[in-house]
Amino acid sequence: MRHTFSETLSGLRRNAGITMAVIVTMWVSLSLFGAGIIAAQQVNLLKDEWYDKVEVTVYLCTAKMSGTNCDPGQDITDQQRRLLRNAIENNSEVEVVHYESKEEAFVQFQKVFKDSPILDALTLEEMQDSFRVKLVDPTQHDGLYSQIQNMAGVQRVQDLHEILDPVFKVLAALQWGTIGLSILLLLAAALQISTTIRMATFTRGREIGIMRLVGASNFYIMTPFLLESLVAALIGAVCASGTLLFGVWFLIKRNSQGFLESFRTVDWPETLIAVGAVFGVAIVLSIIPTIISARRYLRV
Repeated sequence: MRHTFSETLSGLRRNAGITMAVIVTMWVSLSLFGAGIIAAQQVNLLKDEWYDKVEVTVYLCTAKMSGTNCDPGQDITDQQRRLLRNAIENNSEVEVVHYESKEEAFVQFQKVFKDSPILDALTLEEMQDSFRVKLVDPTQHDGLYSQIQNMAGVQRVQDLHEILDPVFKVLAALQWGTIGLSILLLLAAALQISTTIRMATFTRGREIGIMRLVGASNFYIMTPFLLESLVAALIGAVCASGTLLFGVWFLIKRNSQGFLESFRTVDWPETLIAVGAVFGVAIVLSIIPTIISARRYLRV
């Protein structure tokens, strides 16, 4: 082992420039890879939180609001409202139904816009009564929508999925874009490792020939190259993990001071999952290219 470690240190010194390039590439690519994993967990946290609050709002016809299911110039009738409520309550996707009258909607409007000039823009007669529907599974809403959208007295159905789904699609695209870029950089690091092994074999050709003559095993010859790659990969992984930990610490600190306090953010457990994945990828990425290159160039 003393000879193996000596050869490893010698190889790291001899190829210091390329080793530094591998470390930096691993640092950047693993940081992006870990950030992609953290971003995926953050998106899932937001989905769990926001989708849990999703409500379907069924706005009812009024004399001043037109719609395909409304009689011109007339409010929804009591019978239409009763039939609509029964249909909503009997739907298997619905958990809770709350009826909001015009008066309640007007009071809420006054609270929200109490300091705004919009306050005088609407009167009680212009408000709409509605049904606020809480779903059993926020992701399952198509059945309710298709059932009630064409019922008499329904002016329109508002579903927050129309707003949230495009947002999460953009976040998912950014997340996979980050992971895709990190994969390209990881491939570049693998090619750099392969190039390092090739240069090292040319440099140590005489020593490798002597070891073969004295009967050294394939593993014994290959071990210094494996250790060189592993050291470079682990240093890159440590740097990447430090970057991820600092980033999450910064977000948590800002959050504790009020920034993003209304959102659930990733914490240390999610970060440790990303750090574990970073080290796992670093180890695999250092070993596999080294073994392939060593078998090719050392012909052991």
